[in-house]
Amino acid sequence: MANIKQQMKRNLTNEKRRIANASFKSGLKSAIKDVEVSVETNDKEAAVKALSFATKKLDKAVTKGFYHKNYVARQKSRLAKLVNTI
Repeated sequence: MANIKQQMKRNLTNEKRRIANASFKSGLKSAIKDVEVSVETNDKEAAVKALSFATKKLDKAVTKGFYHKNYVARQKSRLAKLVNTI
């Protein structure tokens, strides 16, 4: 543990951000999973809705710097192809 006051403050801030980032990433993974599950159950309406939400989350992940733009583009394309197979 740090002895310097400013570093103690930074540690608290870093922990808050770590928790927020983990929550965002978990939500993104859940959104992607929802699309895949909707496709497996052949529910076109739910799949399109889930795809829209997942796309929104993926775009936000790029702006926040979680993932590279090419990774996000690949995921969006993959999910769109899945939904179009229904």
